Amino acid sequence: MVNHNLIDELFDSARGGDQRGLGKLLTMVERQSEVAARVSERAHRDAGQARIVGVTGAPGVGKSTITGRLAAVAGTARPAILAVDPSSPLTGGAILGDRIRMDNYAGSGAFIRSMATRGHAGGLSVAVPDAVRVLDAAGCDPIFVETVGVGQVEVSIATAADTAVVVVTPGWGDAVQANKAGLLEVADVLVVNKADRPDARGTRRDLEVMLDLGHQCGWRAPIVLTAATEGEGIDDLWTEIGRHIAHLHRSGELVHRRSRRRRGEVADRIKLHLSERVHQIVQNESGETVLERVDRNELSPAAAELLLSPLNPDNPPED
Repeated sequence: MVNHNLIDELFDSARGGDQRGLGKLLTMVERQSEVAARVSERAHRDAGQARIVGVTGAPGVGKSTITGRLAAVAGTARPAILAVDPSSPLTGGAILGDRIRMDNYAGSGAFIRSMATRGHAGGLSVAVPDAVRVLDAAGCDPIFVETVGVGQVEVSIATAADTAVVVVTPGWGDAVQANKAGLLEVADVLVVNKADRPDARGTRRDLEVMLDLGHQCGWRAPIVLTAATEGEGIDDLWTEIGRHIAHLHRSGELVHRRSRRRRGEVADRIKLHLSERVHQIVQNESGETVLERVDRNELSPAAAELLLSPLNPDNPPED
C-alpha cells in the first residue's frame, strides 16, 4: 500500500534541505517498486528546472575528481552528484570508491549519492531518470550524473543528460575506445584529463581529427585540457558546460532533447515490463516444457513464437 502522505512529507522536507528525506526518496526509486512509480509521478510535477550534466569515460580517467571539482565551482547552494557505480552481479556491492574521491573536492554543500548497477542494466535505465527527477524536484542544481565505463549503458545515461561530458586521458587508447563506443557522437564537451602528461596536446589533436570526420550540426564539442587533481582547467570546463547549456536554450534544442529523453524513458519502461513478462513465460509450466523439448532437439528455438500466441499462451506447442 502506497502511503501518499508520507511521500508528500518526504518531498516537503527534501525541498527544505533535509538530506535524509531526500535519501529515502532515492532509495524508493532505486528499488523500483509500486512506491517508486508514485515517487516518480510526484517528482514529475516539480522537476524540469535543474541543469543535468552527464560525465562519463573509461575507468581511471579521473571522472570522479572532475565531477567533484565541478560541483565545487558551480556556484550554487545545492549541487548534487549521482554516481552510477559498476557492481558485482554476485554480491551487489559497488566496486569503485567514487564517493570518497568526490567528497574530497565537492564541498560540504553537495549532495552525493551512489547507485550500484547490480548487473541489471535494464532496471538502471529506469532508476537513473527517476533519481535525477527526484533530485531536480528537491531543488538540487546542477545535477551531475557520473558513470564508469564506455559501454552501452554509459552511452544511454550520457544521452539522458542535458550536457554530456566525455573524459579521456593522453594516449590513443581511451580516445579510440570512446570513439568505438559511440561516446564521441553524443559528447557535448570533451575533456583530456591529466593534461600534465606527455602527448596531452597530441590527444587533443587526435580528437579534433575524429570530430572533423563526424557530422557536425549546430554545435561542435569543445575540447578542454584539465589536470583535475590540481584543479587546473576546471573553471574552463564549467564555462564550456555553461556555454553549451546557453546554446540549448537559445536554439530551442533543450526542449527537443528533453522530449526525446522522456519518450525514450517511456520506451525503456515498456521494455522492462516486457522483459519481466518474458521471464514469467519461460519459467511457467508451458515454457519449461518447450525448453525441455528444445534440449531434446524435438523443437527448434523458433518455437518461442508459439509461446507468445495470444490464443493459448499457457499451452505448449504440439508436434
